[in-house]
Amino acid sequence: MKIMIVTETFLPSTDGIVTRLTACIRWLHRDGHEVQIVAPDLGVREFDGAFIKGVPAFAFPFYRSKKFAFPNPVVKKYMAAFNPDIVHVVNPAVVGYSGVTYAKKLDIPLIASYHTHIPQYMSYYKLGKLDWLMWWFMKKMHNQADLNLCTSHTVLEELNQKGFERMQVWKRGVDTQQFHPKHSSTAMRNRLSGGQPDKILLLYVGRLAAEKEIEKIRDVLTASSQFCMALVGDGPHRKQLEKHFAGTATVFTGFIHGQELASAFASSDAFIFPSTTETLGLVIMEAMASGLPVVAAESGPTKEQVTHRRNGLLYNSKDPDSFKKTVRLLENSSFRKQLAQQAVADVSELGWAAAAEQIRDLYRQVADAKTANSLEATE
Repeated sequence: MKIMIVTETFLPSTDGIVTRLTACIRWLHRDGHEVQIVAPDLGVREFDGAFIKGVPAFAFPFYRSKKFAFPNPVVKKYMAAFNPDIVHVVNPAVVGYSGVTYAKKLDIPLIASYHTHIPQYMSYYKLGKLDWLMWWFMKKMHNQADLNLCTSHTVLEELNQKGFERMQVWKRGVDTQQFHPKHSSTAMRNRLSGGQPDKILLLYVGRLAAEKEIEKIRDVLTASSQFCMALVGDGPHRKQLEKHFAGTATVFTGFIHGQELASAFASSDAFIFPSTTETLGLVIMEAMASGLPVVAAESGPTKEQVTHRRNGLLYNSKDPDSFKKTVRLLENSSFRKQLAQQAVADVSELGWAAAAEQIRDLYRQVADAKTANSLEATE
């Protein structure tokens, strides 16, 4: 098949969406398919043999750490020239609007996938009163697709209730070779702990953004001298967080990637996931594969991955003391190691092949159904 992926985020950006897409694209290439990517123009022109067609990108005033591509007729030009069998629009919102619009105009089979709770984020940027408008827009975009995907059963139920149609869960996965306890490093542990490797090293990996609720981690650092913290990533909230964590045993690393990131996971003692607005949280599985118990805010998507007191710990995000009490359970080193061992075991068989094979089969089904319907219409 010829597959065009129109996405709001791609390399060199690094997040769960990019991780999922790159893993599946590699698999699709090995399976004999041709992929072309349309994404914000951030200077990358190719990935694993797939051409990346750039769309001019700009930063929003309230979110300057990330660039977005706005709707642009060049997407139609790319689509017509490539003539794909299927178009997959990832998180249709900005440039994704063009992906949906031109796929429909050119009568190309269309899949859309939902990865980010944008309407829920709006309250963190003082736009909460407009969340209804964003839900309306997102539903309008997705309901033009022949099939819609999301990454957890919890989100599927929520979107069904909002009136999203033709929904299906896209399987989760994790690279268990890249993320593995064997990548632990004394040098990395020293770096992340600020030269205090004997402390219990807590790790956060992701965007430093208001909706991630990272501030609450400070309570543990002030309540117990046994912990230190590493925040891996960057984002619009970094300066505020640096002020908030001043005077605590906290290290800000900025973005790190590849083998260095794998080492950061494996060299830590526990992974902290305070956000309640995620649709899955791929970093949870990367942490588990690396041998870390996860301490996560209890939500539908986190409960699909973390089982309390089995492979991690869940806390009540509405109870101010719950987070601190839950993390302090990790002061028991034997309990911490027990959780870590089970976390590795629970994700050891995942990989990315099942998710990639599923998306290939769905591409084929949607493309074939469109062809069959066209033939019926001409008879």
